[in-house]
Amino acid sequence: MPLPAKEPMYCAEQIKIPPALPDILKQFTKAAIRTQPGDLLSWSAAYFDALSAGKAPPVKNRFEATSEGKHITPGLLSVLHKQLRAEATVPINDLKTKWTQLSLPSDRLEEILTLGNFVADVNWLNFLSLACTSLESNLSDAVTLLCKILTRDPEGGPARIEYDLFKQLYTYLAEVDGNITQEHIESVLAYLDNDAAKNENMIGPAHFTHAFCPKLSG
Repeated sequence: MPLPAKEPMYCAEQIKIPPALPDILKQFTKAAIRTQPGDLLSWSAAYFDALSAGKAPPVKNRFEATSEGKHITPGLLSVLHKQLRAEATVPINDLKTKWTQLSLPSDRLEEILTLGNFVADVNWLNFLSLACTSLESNLSDAVTLLCKILTRDPEGGPARIEYDLFKQLYTYLAEVDGNITQEHIESVLAYLDNDAAKNENMIGPAHFTHAFCPKLSG
């Protein structure tokens, strides 16, 4: 009967730790704590795949106390936006992959895809807009969340976006809603035209939630 093979012997001098490893593991640990992924193994694979490809990893900017990694949150929508914003149109299979990596509910994804009549390719900003409406109880709050995700202002700032983009996305959401008349849409935009002209063609929640501005939802 042959003797079992001996385990190789190592000494400290033989074990070489890559210089970058401690920092990589430190950053990974911080990212996992902030993001709180529902499926850590799946998320970890997506995290390192993104790093190796030089793409944005699925990491939240900050920890969300209410997040359990199993439902949509503003932070997770921001993660998806960072990953998918490079292209105006996203293949639906790519979206489903990113969605699954964040352990988000598949039934909610199907609801949004159905609402937007998305079949093969997805207009990313339209999808993001509809996803925001699924998180908020009214259109004004949904558009406020959308501005916070899309803005280039620092976190906690005025959350302004370009007025042309605001008009495009607000009009889209109002049309999908189906209960907001074209006349009301035009009255909202007529009011905000003046604010945009005074603010370098930028609009934020402070403008469309002002008491004098017509309500976005009619």
